Amino acid sequence: MPLFNKDIRKLAKTNNDFRREVLTNAHSQVVVMCLQPGEDIGEEAHAGNDQLLVLVKGKGQVQLKGVASAVAKGSLISVPAGTRHNLVNTGDKPMRLYTVYAPPETAPGTVHATKADALAAGHAHAKASKHRKLQGESA
Repeated sequence: MPLFNKDIRKLAKTNNDFRREVLTNAHSQVVVMCLQPGEDIGEEAHAGNDQLLVLVKGKGQVQLKGVASAVAKGSLISVPAGTRHNLVNTGDKPMRLYTVYAPPETAPGTVHATKADALAAGHAHAKASKHRKLQGESA
């Protein structure tokens, strides 16, 4: 497991990529994200992953199981495994956040500069499952 002691808020605030993995351990992963005004992560559900999202800059709307609510800097959003969810930047400036997946969701080293890059890569679900198998875990 890599040792890690960095200011995650600073990493998130300075990140301009749609998705950037910053830490992957055997049972968890930290990813920073940047959503442009009007952009969303895209409705999704992670069958085998719990997810926590923490907004460090911006405002928006989260949808959990079809129920929408406002979010802003400092919001903590808990998304239990299997929950359909989406996050939309409703502000006029980039939204910056970090997210914690347990277990890891994307392959270590994953960087998607744009949402289009993430979609073209299939959001790297298969690579993450392969990584977990290589680590001796079930997918």
